[in-house]
Amino acid sequence: MGKNKLTKADIIEKIYSDSDLSRKSIHIVIDRVFEEIKRGLSDDKVVELRGFGTFEIRLRKGRKRARNPKTGEVFPVQNHGVPVFRPG
Repeated sequence: MGKNKLTKADIIEKIYSDSDLSRKSIHIVIDRVFEEIKRGLSDDKVVELRGFGTFEIRLRKGRKRARNPKTGEVFPVQNHGVPVFRPG
C-alpha cells in the first residue's frame, strides 16, 4: 500500500473547484454528515450509504484476561461494541 492519502481538506478543495459553493459551506456539510453517521451509530442504527458502504456497531466479546502489550498489565474486558465499515 502506498503512502498516498486523501484528507478531508483535499476533498473540500476538490468539491470547491467543481462547484460554486464556499469552502466553509462544504466544510460544514461534510462535518454534519460525519456527525449524523456517529449519531446513528451511537443510537444503535445501521448507517447505509448506497453505492458507498454500511457502518454498523458489532458486539465484541469480552475476555477475563486481556493484556496491555505496552505495560504487560492484565485486566478484564467487558463485552463492547466496535464500529465496522463494509464497503458496498
